[in-house]
Amino acid sequence: MRRAVVLLSGGLDSTTCLSVALAEGYEVYPLSFDYGQRNRKELESAKQVVKYFKIKEHKVVKIGNVGGSALTDMEIDVPDYKGLPSIPVTYVPARNIIFLSYAAGYAEVVNAEAIFIGVNAVDYSGYPDCRPEFIEAFQKAINVGTKNGVNGRPVKIITPLINLSKAEIIKLACENNAPLHLTTTCYRGGEKACGVCDSCVLRLKGFKEAGIVDAIEYMEQT
Repeated sequence: MRRAVVLLSGGLDSTTCLSVALAEGYEVYPLSFDYGQRNRKELESAKQVVKYFKIKEHKVVKIGNVGGSALTDMEIDVPDYKGLPSIPVTYVPARNIIFLSYAAGYAEVVNAEAIFIGVNAVDYSGYPDCRPEFIEAFQKAINVGTKNGVNGRPVKIITPLINLSKAEIIKLACENNAPLHLTTTCYRGGEKACGVCDSCVLRLKGFKEAGIVDAIEYMEQT
């Protein structure tokens, strides 16, 4: 069976991405990160998603927090949604560079041929490491910077959500029976989703456009 490492944050996109890998017949190896994120519920959500899909192996890697982001520095406030700037304060410096580096190494260890990552360049917060240009550049790095790459068998980065709207992602998740009720999206990470940060607003917009009821609880909804 083909194997794939799947980056799993516990959020809507990564959970959908995991469901796609499973639907395509991969034996999956979910990989999550404790990077000092404000939303500590993410890791618990990731564990619940893994349990839901009855996946045996789930690696959680703890890495240092470089700061500089509202998602990792409690002194930087998470703003309410007011339209999306080019690169918001919730951008975590080099996050996907770090995550994909770990994933590339882990893929060689477990003999996986693919890395699934749920980046999206349509309904997203403007992060530079979610764009096709970044994925293409990192794929080139894997091709020349790993053992499998120089031996002509590079691990392939797969981005099934990159050109989908949030509504399309939600519909895809439902088709794959992904447990969106177990996911967490809010940047603030409270017991209930705030409903007014960029991530919550994009999620709510997606569910509304998809004509599907979101099962998670919100403090308020715009």
